[in-house]
Amino acid sequence: MRNELYSAGIAITGSGSGIPSGRLTNQDLAQMVETSDEWITTRTGIKQRCLTASGESLKTIGAQAAHQALAMAQVAPEEIDLLILATSTPDDLFGSAVSIQTAIGANHAVAFDLTAACSGFVFGLVNSAQFIRTGAYQKVLLIGADVLSRWVDWSDRSTCILFGDGAGAVVIEATSAERDRLLGFELCSDGQLSHTLNLGYHGSEKTIVDSIEVNQGHYQPITMKGKEVYRFAVEKVPEVISKALFHADLTSEDVDWLLLHQANQRIMDAVAQRLSLPPERVISNLANFGNTSAGSIPLALDEAQRAGKLQSGDIIAMSGFGAGLTWGSAIVQWQIEP
Repeated sequence: MRNELYSAGIAITGSGSGIPSGRLTNQDLAQMVETSDEWITTRTGIKQRCLTASGESLKTIGAQAAHQALAMAQVAPEEIDLLILATSTPDDLFGSAVSIQTAIGANHAVAFDLTAACSGFVFGLVNSAQFIRTGAYQKVLLIGADVLSRWVDWSDRSTCILFGDGAGAVVIEATSAERDRLLGFELCSDGQLSHTLNLGYHGSEKTIVDSIEVNQGHYQPITMKGKEVYRFAVEKVPEVISKALFHADLTSEDVDWLLLHQANQRIMDAVAQRLSLPPERVISNLANFGNTSAGSIPLALDEAQRAGKLQSGDIIAMSGFGAGLTWGSAIVQWQIEP
């Protein structure tokens, strides 16, 4: 985890967003389930969420985010060596990274999907770094994207108020080991807690010939035990960030920006408080996008960059957490000039 162990470092050189055209407000939800704008806002911090409309897909919003990130980095698609798509909701269960690769013209890249739910972008960032640090690849396009509206039970008030669709992307390039911008990281998972957040398969036995049976079915809508997930996040996220900061030889006092998975404003506030970070140092766009799973961190990162909040040299403590359960943190030093 220390950059002196590697022959190359990494730097994020561009970011982009893929935002669907549909909008679903709290007032709209109040027409669907027993809720209100005040009830949702006070409990989650969410005011609206974006939904993919007709003609849009994971591929379209992922490609949009990719194009923006490439343009900012001034990197041509054919220069990309590796494309990683962090998602839990591909257009094709076999994977959607290759379809985005084709859509943007990254013809020389190898592409694959990575599934770690809401932690996907952080896991993808660490994976990208390893390919670059070992010298295997020079330029990586990392996309975090999800279309959770496909898997929401819109009659379930406890979950339908939370989730939206969206994509974010970054270009990651090789630099010298001395200038490595991934300063430290820590990744975790615990399958014993998987029952708290699921998008599970449900099947039944079907006889195909004589006594030979197969199990066929479909995936069920998202189910979540909100109180358990909240307690998990508030306990584990500050801990994993502290460990990543330790690997980076830093403390929370060195952090300029806290960038968490955009799940619930109360979770973000509680984590910031435990790390003794003031609210003005927390990056949040939850109110406008809701929980976009693997898309949430890169979406918020790109929005903050384009708004001029991020300055070269800023220390950003990122942390994703979600289904699996998985959680992790990456400490990044920003370097893109505004």
